[in-house]
Amino acid sequence: MAVAGCAPVEDGKRAGAHDDKPSVPSAGASPSQSEGGKGAADGTLPGVPGLAEARTELSGLKVAPHGPMTGYRRSSFPHWAEQGENCNTRELVLKRGGTRVRQDKECRAVSGSWVSAYDGKKLSVASEADIDHIVPLANAWRSGARTWDSDKRKAFANDLTHPQLLAVSAASNRSKGDQGPEEWQPPSKTYWCTYGKAWISIKATYHLSVTQAEKGKLTEMLDTCAL
Repeated sequence: MAVAGCAPVEDGKRAGAHDDKPSVPSAGASPSQSEGGKGAADGTLPGVPGLAEARTELSGLKVAPHGPMTGYRRSSFPHWAEQGENCNTRELVLKRGGTRVRQDKECRAVSGSWVSAYDGKKLSVASEADIDHIVPLANAWRSGARTWDSDKRKAFANDLTHPQLLAVSAASNRSKGDQGPEEWQPPSKTYWCTYGKAWISIKATYHLSVTQAEKGKLTEMLDTCAL
């Protein structure tokens, strides 16, 4: 089965702080529940904050222009990490996000079904699913990750504890590429609320900056939560 992730970006091309946030998890952090008692209430994403918390986190994010893509490589964010028992991060996200997922002795999903939250597409074969980084690797690079060491980038790229990894249709993931919410939004507007809260949570957890346009679109996404 092909290993898929966020749509690749050509090297060097365009990418797309809160003290009370939990510490950055290791690449092997448990996917079952996030700190603070947050579970996977919003679909299959763990640790999605409530609306009030997301608004508070958004107001505290540093606003700054995108940094340079100089030196960016997807390989600077090692994934998918081994997670024990022959599994890797991709397989655990597929298991978490699917229905009646059956895995072989090598932990590969050999049957099951998935619904892509971005566009509502129903998937019946695991190879049809990509694992999306909610905050793409290239976007993270331009908003602060270029200063991180390899261990922290690996933790970011394999984070099973916070709302960073989601199994979606390959078409929607590749349409998104490395773009931020100001440039790309889930085609299914009913998912904007969860998507915005998840994006904000990741940016706050990892102390990443947002652009002014990004912050404006995230505010718009949060406004859909009350609809």
